[in-house]
Amino acid sequence: MRLVLVESPTKTKTLEKFLGKDYKVLASYGHLRDLPKSKLGIDVENNFEPQYVIPSKSRKNVKPLKEALKEASEVYLATDPDREGEAISYHLLYVLGIKNYKRIAFNEITKSAVEEAVKNPRTIDLNLVNAQQARRVLDRLVGYKLSPLLWKKITRGLSAGRVQSVALRLINEREKEIEDFKKEDYWSIEACLNSGAGELTALLKEKNGEKIEKPSPQNSSKKEKKGSKKRTIAKKEEAEEIKNDLEKADFTVKSITKKEKKRTPPPPFTTSTMQQEAFKRLRFPSGFTMRIAQSLYEKGLITYHRTDSLNISKEAKKTGESYIKENYGKEYYKERNFSSKGKTQEAHEAIRPSSPEISPEKTKRLKDEEKKLYQLIWKRFISSLMSDALFYSTNILIEAKNKDNYLLSSSGSVLKFDGFTKVYSVKFEESELPIIKENEKLFPKKISANEHSTKPPARFTEATLIKEMEKNGIGRPSTYAPTLSTIYQRNYVEKIDKRSLKPTEIGRMVDSLLINHFPSIVDLKFTAKMEEDLDSIAKGEKEWREIIGEFYKDFAKKLEQKEVEIKKEDIMQEKTDEKCDKCNGEMAVKMGKFGKFIACKNFPDCKNTKPLSDKEEDEEEVVCDKCNSQMQIKQSKFGKFYGCSKYPECKNIKPLKDEDDNLDIKCPECQEGEVVKKKSKKGKMFYACSRYPDCKFTSSKKPEL
Repeated sequence: MRLVLVESPTKTKTLEKFLGKDYKVLASYGHLRDLPKSKLGIDVENNFEPQYVIPSKSRKNVKPLKEALKEASEVYLATDPDREGEAISYHLLYVLGIKNYKRIAFNEITKSAVEEAVKNPRTIDLNLVNAQQARRVLDRLVGYKLSPLLWKKITRGLSAGRVQSVALRLINEREKEIEDFKKEDYWSIEACLNSGAGELTALLKEKNGEKIEKPSPQNSSKKEKKGSKKRTIAKKEEAEEIKNDLEKADFTVKSITKKEKKRTPPPPFTTSTMQQEAFKRLRFPSGFTMRIAQSLYEKGLITYHRTDSLNISKEAKKTGESYIKENYGKEYYKERNFSSKGKTQEAHEAIRPSSPEISPEKTKRLKDEEKKLYQLIWKRFISSLMSDALFYSTNILIEAKNKDNYLLSSSGSVLKFDGFTKVYSVKFEESELPIIKENEKLFPKKISANEHSTKPPARFTEATLIKEMEKNGIGRPSTYAPTLSTIYQRNYVEKIDKRSLKPTEIGRMVDSLLINHFPSIVDLKFTAKMEEDLDSIAKGEKEWREIIGEFYKDFAKKLEQKEVEIKKEDIMQEKTDEKCDKCNGEMAVKMGKFGKFIACKNFPDCKNTKPLSDKEEDEEEVVCDKCNSQMQIKQSKFGKFYGCSKYPECKNIKPLKDEDDNLDIKCPECQEGEVVKKKSKKGKMFYACSRYPDCKFTSSKKPEL
């Protein structure tokens, strides 16, 4: 019997179909060895030697694997084809005591790929193992050394991390840009003109040789060309003056420019672009996207989904070519080669369907979310091998003369050949202009002066944050989703309008402390350089202990210095004149995981606390319907709620209603409570009775009146 070891039980079923009866496939369920959770687990005095343990959840998996090894004639290690997978195989060797093995790796779980891997085994690549180990050690040192400092100086339950702290900084900096933004009003002039062939709309571009433009974005790094004259129409009076002048002006077609424009298809997906598009088009959070992609990979439907490469195998190109020519026609195919910008981690392929001929319509057994993501991946890959979309573009320049001289522009675009857009939809507008000639006279039908205001930069979404991290070389394909998950769990960031990322009060405070006292940890260039060093370790160009040693020397020194230098009272300077209503002691503003609150200074002898509520919410007095005491607004990880001020003697709670939550619906079960909206631990909204736990009514749909 030949034994094949993988990390995932889902993968075992797929592999067993391809390998036959002579092979037995078992799963390790991830790493069999890891750093301990209860302590640092790194001997910093002994060249940063990791002190690995077998986690309790993994111990039950060791015995059946060892039993299977006794009967095995050959052992194949078939974990994922990246640094993490290489490290899992390495730990399997150590824990199970495997002496002879064959390491096989495949980018897709198809019969041909698996059989090819079995024919060409290799040994474990220790450079990849060392790169993974270096990242693990580095992140453990930062997390386990810096997080306790945050607990002491701010509050317990916080964490700092090499990548998560930089992501938090990006979100905080964007929020500061929004807060510092100063709105600018400006005007545009639009002319609706009649020609012999019909109407067209033109926008004012110049006045007396000066270009008219909207204001440049604040903090813009764009450099203006020397000698260029441009300005905005900032006042209503000038806009009205131009409007009145144009209403009596003579309009003449100055020039007509016609061009054929091409639109090239986007390349197939990498991990980051897949997460970005899944968020934009499907509203899938990054972590959810990766879980669905993992399932599709293990079922043999897509290639490995943790990649920053744009490579496509010759076989996949050939299959894609045949599919396109057969289903759309020869004119829809175009030979293409995509190259990645910057450095790629390993020589993987882009994310694509394992078998391009399996169209989304043929995947009936998939779950709904799996179908949606597979369709997106399939369409992106097929379209990347298709012809450009062709447009006829027309631009008309129009002169207008009265008191002043003006230049207006009208543009139109018509699709000539749909090309790749037949499969992968992209946004474009078609606008056909009337057929007119140069020097033709036009006649004003309506001149409009329209007021506009500049807008602040948009908050990051998961998609745009991942894009920004990738642009700055922060993190790698496997780290984007876990990074976002961590900053949510720590309550550093909250979602506004279900998509925009806004830093919380605690997130701002953590970011401020790190920037002021540990600037290198949140420095974009420093973090990107560290990622390059990890890549160098993977290539065998650098020694991992040297990289860690260089970092830790300065880090440990600064950490020791800041333990003494940073004073908690300097961070929390807010005081109150309020007296404790339980012991008459002084009340002070403190920081908790969910923000600021008021607490008695005599803690732990007196544990009295009060919320630091918003004024608007304080205006409404709510009385506890169980003990008639005052209800207070409190905060948990699921949001704000009313809690009895006599807690823990009285544990009554009520939901804090938003305007959208005023359902005014009686509970259909008890007819006493009101139906209210609630959020589950997984973040899903549902409807429940306000008298819970006395009434346990719940529903995923809004009950009818």
